[in-house]
Amino acid sequence: MELPSGSDLHVLPGRYPIGIDPATGRLVAIQAHEGRTVHAVSAFLAPAHTVFLLSAFERDSKAPVLPLYAYAALGWGPEGFITAGRRVDPDPRQDLDNFPQAGEEDNLAELMLRDHPRNRLIKHLSHCCIVYRCPAARNFFLGRFEAPLPTSTGCNARCIGCISLQEGTGIPCTQDRIDFIPTPEEIAEVALGHIQRAEGSVVSFGQGCEGEPLTNWRTLMEAITLIRAQTREGTINLNTNASKPEILEHLFDAGLDSIRVSLNSAREELYTRYFRPRDYTFEDVVHSMDRASSKGRFVSINYFSFPGITDEPDELAAMSRLQERTRFDMIQWRNLNIDPDLYLNKLGGKRSTPLGILRMMDLLKKRFPALRYGYFNPALRWKKGLRVEG
Repeated sequence: MELPSGSDLHVLPGRYPIGIDPATGRLVAIQAHEGRTVHAVSAFLAPAHTVFLLSAFERDSKAPVLPLYAYAALGWGPEGFITAGRRVDPDPRQDLDNFPQAGEEDNLAELMLRDHPRNRLIKHLSHCCIVYRCPAARNFFLGRFEAPLPTSTGCNARCIGCISLQEGTGIPCTQDRIDFIPTPEEIAEVALGHIQRAEGSVVSFGQGCEGEPLTNWRTLMEAITLIRAQTREGTINLNTNASKPEILEHLFDAGLDSIRVSLNSAREELYTRYFRPRDYTFEDVVHSMDRASSKGRFVSINYFSFPGITDEPDELAAMSRLQERTRFDMIQWRNLNIDPDLYLNKLGGKRSTPLGILRMMDLLKKRFPALRYGYFNPALRWKKGLRVEG
């Protein structure tokens, strides 16, 4: 496909691009051209797009570890840059062209800070908006779509690719983790304001700038109770590792509508090697998904897609078993942001011939026709106890 608008281009230091010699058909690593060193390149696809192929390169032994981005294949075609992937969600909520170019949301953030000078969560989100250009934070101040509710400073996993905390790895974090726990009142103020302003609103705990929200579950429960005491409108969502099934029960009872569960794999061994859980197991995650479905809550998988792992035949079989057991509603086909070599080395083991991400998608859809694909948390509304898409 043509490179989507809003994508970024990356140079990969210490890595040489691999091409196909048209004369011999062999793979060749190009280290220099006309006396100049050549570097591999890649694309970081715009939100709502899933990567099908990674950039092909040969790594020099002294090459640095790459930062936490997804490294899609990048080429050149008749119309310009091309890549391998697909748009999996038509929702425009994070399309670059859908944001003001003059920083309108920055002005709105400053105005909201003046109106709510004591709300530390609004101050934190203004930093995410102005400094990091976080699409979720920008949408909050623009009064639309999905608003982030970061709340947790700690985590009970040690994910290799954690984007807010890296200790002694030499990998730079893409954003700072929140360093305080907002009060339930601060959270409710943010959430209620967004629900009142935004059509089809979603408010979500569990953001890239925090740890695992379930480690701070009492604050979440009190905040949800405050929100639901004033309105039944809006979707309250939790992005989570789903490590605490019994705690999720309390949040559902308080009024939590949906959960999005992060998985790099439906295979326990690969999951454990990436997430490195401290006080829970993969089975706890499965139990949480099952309980959520049993209570009629909307369950999505935040699938850290990685070509060559996600599309292995064993992964297809494992994901099929997980769907049959937990009856989850949706797969959000997101891309794992990590140095490909680092990830493969950490997972270890022998790899089987992949099916291809597109074929993986097609086969799962054929087995489970009702399974929804996308990229974002959907807005839901509730009527007579039944979940209906809004």
